[in-house]
Amino acid sequence: MYLTIEDLEKVQTQLTEAHLDYRLELVNGEIKIMGLSDYISEEIIARLIFFLQMWVIPRKLGRVTGSSAGFRMPNGDLLGPDVSFVRAERMSRSPRSFAQIVPDLVVEVRSATDNIKPLREKIEMFLLLGSQVGILIDPKNFKVIVYRPNDQLVELDNQDILTIPEILPGWELSISELWPPVFDLEEN
Repeated sequence: MYLTIEDLEKVQTQLTEAHLDYRLELVNGEIKIMGLSDYISEEIIARLIFFLQMWVIPRKLGRVTGSSAGFRMPNGDLLGPDVSFVRAERMSRSPRSFAQIVPDLVVEVRSATDNIKPLREKIEMFLLLGSQVGILIDPKNFKVIVYRPNDQLVELDNQDILTIPEILPGWELSISELWPPVFDLEEN
């Protein structure tokens, strides 16, 4: 049975009415229940959103969202990347419902229980549908992999700087800034 976004919305409504809070995606006509992120992954997501917003908001460059923002894809899928960015000229106003647009930037952060292959496939699907850049953050290995359409993957380590000049010219982020800090409370 091939399900639609309308079917997903009905399921989501039923779950909400039952006081069950699940994040759902629709991929190839199947509803996927998305698990919770582990703490480190969610902190990395929050840090990246913060760093992006600090650049994007004062310059009015576009919209940065987290994983609860759903995007209706041209192929009928409904997806929510961990972090996304849409340029202002492509979305001048935020929609009240799911955005009918492919984000310019998508980011997936690998949780402790995630297999890397589905995350790669999700990023590659976004690129096929029109995203300009996809980023896979792997906290387990302290790596960041940058995907671009028809381009070689770029793997970044702690000493590297992430730039996305085709979407956010001038923005830079040291990879080491992504990882949650360790507080040495004995020094205080």
